[in-house]
This record gives sequence, structure tokens and C-alpha cells, in this order.
Amino acid sequence: MGCFGFLKMMMFVFNGVIFLAGAAILGVGIWVKVDSGSILGVLGKIDNAPPELGQVLNVGYLLIAIGVLLLVIGFLGCCGAVRESTCMLLLFFVIVLVVFIAEVAGAVVILVFRPLADELLTKLGKAAVESIKKDYGENADVTGLWNTTMTSLHCCGFYNSSDFVDSPYYEHHGSLYPPQCCAVTESACVQTAATITGCFPKIKKLFEENTVVIVGVALGIAALEICAMAVSMILYCRIKSKGD
Repeated sequence: MGCFGFLKMMMFVFNGVIFLAGAAILGVGIWVKVDSGSILGVLGKIDNAPPELGQVLNVGYLLIAIGVLLLVIGFLGCCGAVRESTCMLLLFFVIVLVVFIAEVAGAVVILVFRPLADELLTKLGKAAVESIKKDYGENADVTGLWNTTMTSLHCCGFYNSSDFVDSPYYEHHGSLYPPQCCAVTESACVQTAATITGCFPKIKKLFEENTVVIVGVALGIAALEICAMAVSMILYCRIKSKGD
């Protein structure tokens, strides 16, 4: 197998994986939009939530768009390499280049508008705490969502156990916190709940501890995109020269 054949094979395998990933993401996006009982529906019921939170309800459309984009990229890459189509390879190069530029622009925007993100998180935290105090222990959707989140992350409340004070659950259970906030037994819940980390601080700490991994993954994706563009151009030039 020559260099040209090897590049064709790598182009086919790489874009085949992208095509399958796009199909999976598209499926998840469709499921999110179809499932009315999903977490997104619960978030939409939170009272006094910041207007920006409503954008989360569009995540299904975002996943669908990403899935379709990956399907198109994977299809063009695979077929362009197998059929030696200069048109498909050129279109593949253009789309990946646009995605790469958009990612760079997005990273710059995130860095520049970081204070706005912090402000949004503050508003989100206030809305989450108000929702807990009003609905936890009374609204089945809100209660189930928080129970699942706290059990999965081993955390208590949004910020800490005090978020549950004056909630329906707190009042109906003799001023006790939820079982997820207890380190030992229910009888010791009030004394030990303060030692359980809140869900938001825990998620924030998780991101901070894995910053290097996140940056590494981002750089890896960027490197793969650059390599994909380079290979597509090499194949394009080689095929075009053969045609001439």
C-alpha cells in the first residue's frame, strides 16, 4: 500500500468514526426534544429563573445541529476519499475550516465574556435555591431531579445543606435534611449535613481539577481538525493532478 492508499484509508476510518458519532449525537438530540419528562422540562418550571436559563431548553436543537454537521462531515470525508471526488474533498475542507474558525472564535468569546458567565451562574444559583425552598419535598419532578443529582454526585443542595431550610421536606420531616445530606444516619443528619459539599461547588471543583485534561482534549480536537484538513488537501491535489 502506497502513501496515497494509506491516506485514503485513514481518511475513510477517521471520518467513519465521525459519522457514527454524529448519528449518536443526533439520536440523543431527537430524544431530548421528544421526551417531555426530561430534565429540561423540569428546568423550565423553575420560578424566578434567569431569562438566560431558557436557552438550556434549546440544547436538543444544538445536539441535532451538531449531529447533522458531523454526519455531513463524515459522509463527505468517507465518500470523497473512496470515490476520489475533488468536489467532496474540497467541501469537506471548507466545512472543517469553518468549524475550526468558529471554535477559535468561541474560545476567545468565552475568555472575554467570563464575567458575564459568572453573573449568569450567580442568577442560576439564586433560582435553584428558591426552587428547592419552594418545591423540594412537594413537587415530584423537582424532588426527583435533586435526589438523582445529589445521589450521583454525593453532594447536598446547590451551595450547601442550608438550601433546604424552610423547604416543604424540611418542614414535614422535623427540620431534617434529605438523606443524601447525611454522612451517617438520619438521626445524625442535622449535625453532619454541614460537612457535605454542595453540588455546584463540587462540579466547579471537578472542572478546576480537570482543567488540564479539558484543555488537552480541546487542543487534541484542534490538532485532528488541522490534520484532517491537511490530508484532504493532499488527496485533493493528488487526485486533481491525476485527472490533469
